[in-house]
Amino acid sequence: MRTATIQRKTAETQIEISLNLDQPEPINIDTGIGFFDHMLNAFAKHGRFGLTVKATGDLEVDPHHTTEDVGIVLGQCFKEALGNKAGIERFGTAFVPLDETLSRVVIDLSGRAYLVFDATLENPKLGTYDTEVTQDFFQAFAFSGEFNLHASVLYGRNTHHKIETLFKALGKAMRTAVTLNPEIKGIPSTKGVI
Repeated sequence: MRTATIQRKTAETQIEISLNLDQPEPINIDTGIGFFDHMLNAFAKHGRFGLTVKATGDLEVDPHHTTEDVGIVLGQCFKEALGNKAGIERFGTAFVPLDETLSRVVIDLSGRAYLVFDATLENPKLGTYDTEVTQDFFQAFAFSGEFNLHASVLYGRNTHHKIETLFKALGKAMRTAVTLNPEIKGIPSTKGVI
């Protein structure tokens, strides 16, 4: 089973995440930030990942530390659960619409951390969630997981829809990238390592 459980404790946050790449349940998310919980649920559901997230943080300051640190730990979980990445598809692409919005996420589980994030989020807050931290989460996730991540809102109007399509597309693209393919022998790289 490709699984990982990682804890991270700082003066600002306490995070524990359990990830199962091969079982779609359970999904149990509690970060103290309602909209962020909704997004992580969408990510796990559409990625078909078992995901448990328990996070407490200094929300009296703002949601930045909690969302970023969840991204860090989630990236570490994917890196650990994937091991040497033998037999995986490696690349994943997903387009997700939601009413007037369309977003695209492209992933390469390359062992190299890079983020391209292209989204204009006009509404600065959704509930207690600061929408600008969406990019911080994506960056923390890509850098700690050591993969290329290109995330773009191609068009749209509603900020909720924009962020939700990004998280759903992230789940779907990651599902494709981590999928084991019996036709792929060994490490999917001409270098022999990723």
